[in-house]
Amino acid sequence: MTTSQERIIPTDLRNEMSRSYLEYAMSVIVGRALPDARDGLKPVHRRILYAMHELGLTADRPFRKCARVVGEVLGKYHPHGDTAVYDALVRMAQDFSMRAPLIQGHGNFGSVDNDPPAAMRYTECRLQALTSAALLQDIESETVDFSDNFDGSQQEPTVMPARLPQLLLNGSSGIAVGMATNIPPHNLGELVDGVVAMIHNPEITNTDLMQYIHGPDFPTGGQVLGTAPIKEAYTTGRGSITMRGVANIETIEQRGRPDREAIIVTELPYQTNKAALIEKIAELVNDKRIEGIADIRDESDRDGMRIVIELKRDAYPRVVLNNLYKQTPVQTNFGANMLALVNGEPQVLDLRQFLQVFLDFRVEAITRRTQYELRKAQERDHLLQGLLIALSQLDPIIALIRHAADTPTAKGELITNYGLSEAQADAILQMQLRRLTALEADKIRKEHEALQEQIADLQDILARRERILEIIETEVTQLKATHATPRRTIITPAEGDIGDIDLIANEKAIILITEQGYIKRMPVNSFEAQSRATRGKAAAKVKQDDTVEHFLTCCDHDSVLFFSDRGVVYSIKAYQLPMGSRTSRGTPIVQMLPIPKEEKITSIVPVSEFSDDEYLVMLTQGGNIKKTSLAAFSNIRANGLIAISLEEGDQLRWVRRAKAEDSVIVGSHHGMAIHFRCNHEQLRPLGRATRGVKSMKLKKGDRLVGMDIIPAAVLANVTSTLDSESDELETEDIAGEENMEILESNNTDPWVLVITTGGYGKRVPVAQFRLQNRAGQGLMATKFKNRKTKDTLATLQIVHHEDEIMMVTNRGIIIRQSVDAISIQSRSATGVRVQRLDEDDAITGVAIVPPDTGEDEEELE
Repeated sequence: MTTSQERIIPTDLRNEMSRSYLEYAMSVIVGRALPDARDGLKPVHRRILYAMHELGLTADRPFRKCARVVGEVLGKYHPHGDTAVYDALVRMAQDFSMRAPLIQGHGNFGSVDNDPPAAMRYTECRLQALTSAALLQDIESETVDFSDNFDGSQQEPTVMPARLPQLLLNGSSGIAVGMATNIPPHNLGELVDGVVAMIHNPEITNTDLMQYIHGPDFPTGGQVLGTAPIKEAYTTGRGSITMRGVANIETIEQRGRPDREAIIVTELPYQTNKAALIEKIAELVNDKRIEGIADIRDESDRDGMRIVIELKRDAYPRVVLNNLYKQTPVQTNFGANMLALVNGEPQVLDLRQFLQVFLDFRVEAITRRTQYELRKAQERDHLLQGLLIALSQLDPIIALIRHAADTPTAKGELITNYGLSEAQADAILQMQLRRLTALEADKIRKEHEALQEQIADLQDILARRERILEIIETEVTQLKATHATPRRTIITPAEGDIGDIDLIANEKAIILITEQGYIKRMPVNSFEAQSRATRGKAAAKVKQDDTVEHFLTCCDHDSVLFFSDRGVVYSIKAYQLPMGSRTSRGTPIVQMLPIPKEEKITSIVPVSEFSDDEYLVMLTQGGNIKKTSLAAFSNIRANGLIAISLEEGDQLRWVRRAKAEDSVIVGSHHGMAIHFRCNHEQLRPLGRATRGVKSMKLKKGDRLVGMDIIPAAVLANVTSTLDSESDELETEDIAGEENMEILESNNTDPWVLVITTGGYGKRVPVAQFRLQNRAGQGLMATKFKNRKTKDTLATLQIVHHEDEIMMVTNRGIIIRQSVDAISIQSRSATGVRVQRLDEDDAITGVAIVPPDTGEDEEELE
C-alpha cells in the first residue's frame, strides 16, 4: 500500500496541461508542420528522399514501386501512417504542385481537377536529377549531422546538404499549433542570380534583390497583379499576392451559325481546382449572379488547359471576364507567410534573411566537406608515406618480415625500427608483391605528389572564406545552366502601381479602327515618308465590306479616350492595345472595352496629362458643341462615363482638346468652314451630362465633317478682326495679284490643312478664316475639282511647317508625307493631288505624326 502511494506524484493540473501542451506544440512545429530554412524540407520529405537515395533510385536507374519506398520509410525512419508518407511522396512528384518536382513519377499521380493518385502498389517513382544534384550530393561527406531514428537502429540526416535555396524554389505550406507557413515557389534561375548577387554584395537590400528575384513563379503559370504586394511579402515576411489566371477573348467560328465571342482560360492560379472552378461558374450562372454566359466546356487535353466559356450574343466579353475575376477563383489571393525553422525555432523571414540562412548553411556544409576531404587525403597520404619508406628500404624490411615469428611481431618491429605508425605498418604488411615493381613504385610517388597539392588546396579553402563563396557561386551557376527553366508566371502591372509604366518604352504609335469595330496599334516607323501624289502602303487587311473609320497617332504612355455615338467615353492606356502588323486585321474592340454591339466609336483622343486648364470640345452630328474640363475625365470607370447628353437622333462625332484662349474651326460636307473662339463668351464650360449649344448654320443637304482647334498663339499672330455683324456667305474668288499678295502677307505657320475625299489637298493661311460668332454659316474653305466625281470635304486640320501627316483611305491604304509637300493656296483654290486613289476609294481620315520628345534617347542613355 505504501509502495503504490509513493508512485503517485501530486501536481497542479494547470501546470501539467500547460507543460504537456507546450511539448506537443513544439513537437508538431519542429517535427511535422514547418520546414527547415536551410534545406526547405519537413522531416517526412527528408526521410522519403533519403530512403530513396539509400535504395539507389537515382534518375538513371529504373523506377521502383512506390509501395517499396513507403515501406522503407515506415520501417526505418517514419513510424506513422502509410497514407501520410504516400501523400507527401505524390506531392513531390506533381508538376502542378512543385515548381521543380523532386521525384519523378510513373503512373497516375493525380491532376489539377483534384483527382486522387492511383494506389501506391500501382505507381512507381525515382529521384529527379535535380534532387540528386542539389539536395543529396555530398551527403556521405560528413556535410550534415546524422541522428538516431525512432528505435536507434538506423541513422538519418537532420538536414540535407542543399545546394539551392530549396524552400524558396518549391515553397512550402503547413499548419502547426498556433502558427502556419505559406511560402510561394520561385524560379530557379532567378534564385541563383539572387544568391550570386548576395555573394558579391553581402549588404544588398530586399529591394535590390527584387531586381534579380522578381516575384513568385507558380508551377501552373498564371499572372501576379502588381509588385507592391510582392515587395511587402519580401520585406516584412507577410503579404497578400493577387494571382490571376490567363484568359483571352476569342471569336469562335461555328458551322452554320453566326460567330460567337468566348472567354478561353488557358492557365489557372496556383492550387486552383479546375473541376471545382467550372462547377462554381455554372452555379453562379444558374443563380443569375453572372450574366451573359451561354455554355461552359472543358477542352483540356495532354497539350494543355483550355476552358471555353461561350458568351451570349448580347454579352459584353470584358464585363463577363471582370465578373469572373471578381466572383470565382480565376482570380484569387496567395497569403504569403514566410515562416520557417531557424536553429530549431520558428521565425518569420524576409527575402534577404532566407538567402542569408541558406548561404551561412552552405558555407558550413562546404567547410565540413572540405575538412572531410582533407582528412581523407591526409590519411591516404600518411599511408603512402609509409609505403614510400618501405620502398626506399625494401630489402631490410623484407628480411625483417621474413625473420619475424608472426604478424604482430613484424608490425611491432616495423614501428620500432622505422618510426612508422600502426596504420603505416599494417599497410606495408598488406602490400602485395606486384606493388614492388618499379612502375608501381612510380605510381605511388605520383599519387603522393598529387595528394600534397590537393591537401594544400583544401587547406587554402578552409583558410579563406572567399574561396568557399567562389565554390558556392560555381556550384549554383552549374545547376542553373543544367536545370533552370523560363519563368511561367507573368508579373503584370496593377492599377496604381508606381513605376510600372517606366518599363514600357514611350514610342510613337498609330491607332486604327475600322467601321466594323476592329482595332490595332502599329509603330509609326512602319511607314516611311513618301512623295506627294503616290499610292501609299496597306495598313490593314480590311474586309471587302469594311472600311477604316478612325485613325490617330499618339505615344504608348498616353491614355486613349474612346467616345461613342451615344456620348459615352471609355479609357485605356495606349500600350494595352494589341500591337499588329501592317497586314493584320486587328482585334475586335469589344474584346478591349465593354462597348455594346449597337454602339460605335466616333472619336478618339490621346491624353498625356489630365490638366485643369484644358478642355475637351465636343461636336455632335446635329451641330451642337460644348466644352468640358479635361480633369472631369481623369477617372473613367471600366464600363464608361457619360460625356455629353444628346437629343433624340443626334450622335457625338468629334472631340478635341483645347484651352479657353484657343479657337475652333468647323468644316462641312459642302466645303464650308466657321471659325470662332473657345472663350467663355462663345463657349462657356459645361458639365459632362449637358447638351451644348449650336455651332454652325447648315444649308439643306449639308452636314458637318470635322473640326480642329487653333492654338491661341496662332491667333495672336494673325491680323484678322472679328466680324460680329456679318454671318453672310463669302463666295467671291480672290484672284490674280490680289490673291498672291494676301497669301504672302498672311503666310504664317500654322495653316489650315484642307483635304477632300477625292485625294486633293492644300494649306490655307489661318488668317483667311476670319473670326466669326458661333452659329453662323461660315466661309468657303475650298472649291472642288469636279462636282461630278462626288468630291466632298474629308477633313480640315491645323498643321505646322515641320509636321508630317498620315492619310488613310476606306480600303486601309496609308500614306505618310511631309506637310511642306502640299501647296499653300487660298480658300477658293481646289488644291493639289495629295494621294492617288483607286477607283471607288476615298480618303477617310488624316492624323498628324507626333513630334520626337527625346524620351527614347534618354532611356537609351
